[in-house]
Amino acid sequence: MSSDISIKHINKLAIPALISGISEPILSLTDAAIVGNINLNATESLAAVGIVTTFLSMLIWVLGQTRSAISSIVSQYVGANQLEKVKNLPAQAIFIITSLSILIIMGTYPFAQNIFKLYNASDLILDYSVDYYKIRVFGFPFTLFTIAVFGAFRGLQNTYYPMIIAIIGALLNIILDFILVFGIKGYIPAMHIKGAAYASVIAQLIMAAFSAYYLLKKTPIPLKISFPFNKEINRFIIMILNLFVRTLALNVTLYFATRFATGYGAAYIATYTIAINLWFFAAFFIDGYASAGNILSGKLFGGKEYRLLLKLSNRLIKYAIVIGIVLALIGAIFYYPIGRLFSEDPDVLALFYDSFWIILVMQPLCSLAFIFDGIFKGLGKMKSLRNVLLFSTFIVFVPILFWLDSLNYKLHGIFIALTFWILARGIPLIVKFRKIFIPLSQNH
Repeated sequence: MSSDISIKHINKLAIPALISGISEPILSLTDAAIVGNINLNATESLAAVGIVTTFLSMLIWVLGQTRSAISSIVSQYVGANQLEKVKNLPAQAIFIITSLSILIIMGTYPFAQNIFKLYNASDLILDYSVDYYKIRVFGFPFTLFTIAVFGAFRGLQNTYYPMIIAIIGALLNIILDFILVFGIKGYIPAMHIKGAAYASVIAQLIMAAFSAYYLLKKTPIPLKISFPFNKEINRFIIMILNLFVRTLALNVTLYFATRFATGYGAAYIATYTIAINLWFFAAFFIDGYASAGNILSGKLFGGKEYRLLLKLSNRLIKYAIVIGIVLALIGAIFYYPIGRLFSEDPDVLALFYDSFWIILVMQPLCSLAFIFDGIFKGLGKMKSLRNVLLFSTFIVFVPILFWLDSLNYKLHGIFIALTFWILARGIPLIVKFRKIFIPLSQNH
C-alpha cells in the first residue's frame, strides 16, 4: 500500500483541519473583541476574559488530548487496513473523558473565586472572571465531546466534516456574541460579559450535536458504548497520561505568564489577553498542517512506510517555515489595526504596539515546533512529547521568565521567555525524529 503525501493531498487534509482548529480560539477571540469594546468597564472585562480563557484552555488542553490519542490509534489501524479492530474505541474514550469533565465542573465551580485569585485577579476583574467562568464552564463537556469526535474523523483521514462543524460553531458564536453582549432594544437585555459566556456555551452545544450527527451518518464509528473495553484502551490511557503530564507542563507556562501579566496591572493583563489570544489563533492556524502531519504520519507508521514518512517530514518543515513567515508578515502589515480591533484604551494600545512584534518574530519557530508536535502525536510517541515539554517549561521558560522579571522587562520578558520555550520544544523533536527514521528509511 502506498500513501499520498503530495502537496494537493496535504492541503486537502490541512486546510479543513486549519479551519476547524481555529474554532476554539475564535470563540475566545470573539469574546475578547466584543467585550473589549463595551461601554462599561471594557478593560476589566477584557482582562477577565483573558484570565478565564487561560484557565479554560488549560482544562481543554489537559482533557482534549483524547483527540490526538484517538487519531493516532485509529490512523495506525487504517494504515494497517485493520480499522474493524478499533471501531468501538472512540465511544469508550468519549465516555471516559466526558465523565471526567463533569467531575471537573463539580470540583471547580464552587471554588471559582479562589482559582482566579491564584491568577492575581482582584476587585472588579475577579468578579467578572467568576461571572464569566460560572457560565462558560458548562460548555466544557460539549467541547471535549466535539474534540474527541474530531479525533475519530482525523484517524479516518477526514478533516472535512470537522471543518463544517467548526464553521457552524464559530459563526453562531459571533452572531450570539453581538446579540447577547449588546442586547436588542425592546427584546433582549444587554448582558455584557455574561452574554459572551452564554454565546460560547450555546455554540459549543450546537457543535457537539452536529459532531454526533456527522459521525453517525458519515462514518462506521458508533457512539454507543460497548464492553468489554477495546484491547487498545490501555495504550490509549497511557497516551493520555503522558499527554496529561505534558499539558500540565504547558499550562504551568501559561499560568506563570498570565500571573505575571496580571500582577503588572489591568492594562498589562488586557494587553497580554489580546496578544496571547492572537498567539493561540496563529497556533491553531498552524495546527492545520500539524494535523496533516498527525494524520499522515500515523497512517504511514502503521503501514511501515518509513521512507515516505521521512519525505513527509521534510516537506512539512518547508511548509512550516513559509506559514510562519506569512503569519508574521500579515501581523506586521495589520499591526496597528489589529490593536484597535480589540481595545480603544490608549494605555493598552501603547503596551500592545510596544510588545506584539515579539509574537510575530516567533511565528516561524512556532510553526516548526507545532508541526513536529503533530507528527509525534501521529506516531503515538507521547512520552517524547512529555519529556520535551517538561524540559522546555521547567529548565528553560520558568528560569528565563523570573530572570527577565527581575530586570523589569514585564511583557517583553514574558514574550521573550515564550520564544525560548518554543525553541526548546521544536529543536529536540526534529533531532529525535531524524535520528529514529533516517536509519529506518534506509533499511526499508
